Amino acid sequence: MSQAAPAPQLTAETFLAWERTQATRHHFFRGDVFAMAGGSPRHSRLASRLIARLDTALSGRPCDVHTADLRLGLDAEHFVYADAVVVCRPLVLRPGTTDVVTNPSLVCEVLSRSTEAYDRGAKQAAYLALPSLVHFLLVSQREPRVEVYSREGDGFRFRVHGPRELVRLDHFALALALDDLYEGVLELPGDEA
Repeated sequence: MSQAAPAPQLTAETFLAWERTQATRHHFFRGDVFAMAGGSPRHSRLASRLIARLDTALSGRPCDVHTADLRLGLDAEHFVYADAVVVCRPLVLRPGTTDVVTNPSLVCEVLSRSTEAYDRGAKQAAYLALPSLVHFLLVSQREPRVEVYSREGDGFRFRVHGPRELVRLDHFALALALDDLYEGVLELPGDEA
């Protein structure tokens, strides 16, 4: 009995051309394509609140806040979308593209049960390897908790923030009140089911 031939892996260029024609977004990792699932109301609210707070805090500065529609190129064969992104000008694009940003300064991921292992694994490692990245935030949707990786010298300092604390983003000289970020959010449906 013959076996079906494995599906050929896509090249980065083939993926980018294909994905631009799709109605939904996808992550690309070393030839493999992963569809992005929709988020819970709690996930969406946390992401929108982060974007709003960052946009207000960075107003008038040479840094722009972006939504999950911004495609990030983490390396030559790894493309993702994050829940919230800050890019300081000038915007650096993958050569030959107009829509793949390679220099995020801050990345926020709201954790979901279905993607947490990837967000904390290969995706996190790729973010932390970017020379432009100064802050990486992992935001829980199950409890008021924000984990922050902040660049210090050749590495990153890790800090966990909980209720009544300020999430300090020293590179941008700003702090986000964790209680303000989570106000009313945990009352919304999350990804528990």
